Amino acid sequence: MAKKAKGNRVQVILECTEQKESGVPGMSRYITVKNKKNTPERMELKKYNPFLHKVTVHREIK
Repeated sequence: MAKKAKGNRVQVILECTEQKESGVPGMSRYITVKNKKNTPERMELKKYNPFLHKVTVHREIK
């Protein structure tokens, strides 16, 4: 049997950046996975925010 390699893929949480500034209650967060070897810096994706009813930038948080 082949030896199992150490996982480079980690689970990260993406949080909306616009909602903090707007003061609207609630927080839009998404969970995804990334390969930390290929993308060592923090991720930024455009995702839908159900509280603001529009697509906004979501950044990775720790």
